[in-house]
Amino acid sequence: MAIRKIVRIDEEKCNGCGVCVPSCAEGAIRVIDGKAKLVSEVYCDGLGACLGECPLDAISIEEREAPDFDEIKAMKHAAGIESQRETVHACPSSRVLMFGGPKDQKNNQTQKNHTPSTLGNWPVQLGLVPPHAPFLKGSEILLAADCVPFAYPDFHSEFLEGKRLLIACPKLDDYDSHLNKLVQILQQAKPVGISVLRMEVPCCGGLTHMVYEASRMAGVTVPIDEITIGIRGEVLTRV
Repeated sequence: MAIRKIVRIDEEKCNGCGVCVPSCAEGAIRVIDGKAKLVSEVYCDGLGACLGECPLDAISIEEREAPDFDEIKAMKHAAGIESQRETVHACPSSRVLMFGGPKDQKNNQTQKNHTPSTLGNWPVQLGLVPPHAPFLKGSEILLAADCVPFAYPDFHSEFLEGKRLLIACPKLDDYDSHLNKLVQILQQAKPVGISVLRMEVPCCGGLTHMVYEASRMAGVTVPIDEITIGIRGEVLTRV
């Protein structure tokens, strides 16, 4: 152990966009549970190649006691993860965005015969949305089965406007992972309500069950509505 320069990541500022991940040649940084983290101090050379990559200035260099940088271990580690680097976290698909204001409406209007989008957040895949995303705080969440927008033609105008969208498939996705994510969202974001928009197929009922189970596990009481869409595109039930 010695006093040396090493990366410090401010998790309060970090939004989990992952832009810093590919900038670290040693593979010392990964996005874990929605936050960039230093996976091992021995992999960090303290030179700060990742500093200029963070859009939120969440990364800095500090001097403190830490294990010596081990170049051999770092290079072996980097070589081992190169083929499976988590590009999904470094990709714009996971960058947290909020939109839907006057500028976006103006842009929509420039396209003739184009129905304006009411989507107000990005990402929308439940697996990519960090629980601390600013757009979730105190919001009304629409948790939609990912088949719904294809089956229901007026999805934007009738269901999405004014809500924050999360999409998932209870049959094909990782149920336990989604359940844990919902628990974190309920505890951290404290939404004012959740509308579950599911298809009529039986497996889609797992989406509603997931929300109720997450509410129980989180110890958070939140109004929950369920709307069922038929495979021919009609609204079947509202509960």
